[in-house]
Amino acid sequence: MWEPSLVAWSFFILTLLFTTFLPNILKKKKYNDQNDQNDQSRTRYKFPSGRRSWPVIGDSFNWYSAIASSHPSKYVEEQAKRYGKIFSCRVFGKCTVVSVDPDFNRYVMQNEGILFQSSYPKSFRDLVGVNGVITAQGEQQRKLHGIASNFMRINKLNFSFIKEIQTIIIHSLTTFHDRHQIISLQDACRKIAINLMVSQLLGVSSDSEVNEISGLFYDFVDGCLSFPINLPPFAYHSAMKARKQIIRKIKKKIEMQKSMEKSSSSGHGVLGRLLEEQKHLCDEAVEDFIINLLFAGNETTSKTMLFAVYYLTHSPKAFEQLMEEQDGLRNKCGDNTVTWEDYKSMSFTQCVIDETLRLGGIAIWLMRETKEEIKYSDYVIPKGTFVVPFLSAVHLDENIYDEALTFNPWRWMQLQNQEKRNWKSSPYFAPFGGGGRLCPGAELARLQIALFLHHFLTNYRWTQIKEDRMSFFPSARLVNGFQIRLERREH
Repeated sequence: MWEPSLVAWSFFILTLLFTTFLPNILKKKKYNDQNDQNDQSRTRYKFPSGRRSWPVIGDSFNWYSAIASSHPSKYVEEQAKRYGKIFSCRVFGKCTVVSVDPDFNRYVMQNEGILFQSSYPKSFRDLVGVNGVITAQGEQQRKLHGIASNFMRINKLNFSFIKEIQTIIIHSLTTFHDRHQIISLQDACRKIAINLMVSQLLGVSSDSEVNEISGLFYDFVDGCLSFPINLPPFAYHSAMKARKQIIRKIKKKIEMQKSMEKSSSSGHGVLGRLLEEQKHLCDEAVEDFIINLLFAGNETTSKTMLFAVYYLTHSPKAFEQLMEEQDGLRNKCGDNTVTWEDYKSMSFTQCVIDETLRLGGIAIWLMRETKEEIKYSDYVIPKGTFVVPFLSAVHLDENIYDEALTFNPWRWMQLQNQEKRNWKSSPYFAPFGGGGRLCPGAELARLQIALFLHHFLTNYRWTQIKEDRMSFFPSARLVNGFQIRLERREH
């Protein structure tokens, strides 16, 4: 009688043991397997290596010393040779991942708002404003970028802007009337660029008002990467004062545009169209939007104009070929007014602009922050890490461009460089950034630069009277302002 009971009890106990311990055994095995995988993952992925230096100060001195020179990527190139094209250092007061790898740079730009977000110093954010297309994040940034891109679409440039741009450039150049006049071309280009931007954005045409805004922008730009100490005589303090005055002028223009709208008059410039078409934007967002476009447009256009003339001055062969192209257009149009078809035919002029942007583009780096942990190639980059794609280092890479430090516009005529030349998608040439933050005014800037070169070269001759060099800190510039003796050409 007991044998069946013993068998039943034995089966019950075995079943109990099996069901009790097996899940724990399997769970432990799974845990061990996961640990093994994590160990393997940790073995495979690593944080980019780099020089470990002092806290806070870190590598800032070497970083800014290089940027203040005519070869801004020198320091990062040296670090890349030691630690690889993606490396870490301590700059901007924090541990930073820096990239001179064109593919990773493009990866960062293409994943804007997904894996990465813009991250600028406090001084920059305070000055350009939190509602601007440069500093806004997420859906707000996409909306503002779309608005800016719509206003500056290529199909609008040929009709809306080309005659107006030339009128402003010709008027600005007429101030150079004295024979053998000595000028700072840096100051002249900044005034021309400001004149173009305030006219097209705000509808301003008064010389006195343009000169006043130009003076304010000197202080404004110099404070963008300064220490945020709001006390005199610090650059940040002067820049914030300049911002308040610029915003005050924009407010007045907004009030004027709204009063014109009430009287059924059409608005002037981009501001007028912005208020008519984007009524959901509050005044503060409009102010930041305009000051962002003023800042970006002025810096890109004025510095590329300046650097193009600087490079041409030191490259007689390029100057001669460009003059031949531009004089041909002058003889064709008679009144020296360039048409849209003339602009599209400036093939060598476009090569000069591209080469100037490659060597002296002001967007030398981007400032980004990881939104989550990033795994790329053999690297893992934690969430919240500051990431700097150093675009200038790619533009000056001898492995990508032959004689990369030499001004050579003809390189863009070579078949092997045609794919690199597509600045909207190429990882090797990104003077206007890329991805969701590609500069919306890039086409307008190129048009303005080409028209400036046409009217400046066909009307003036110049001689450099003082040695000069480029610097990119606190902003892109020529240290001595590029002093030249100017005289009008006889036709």
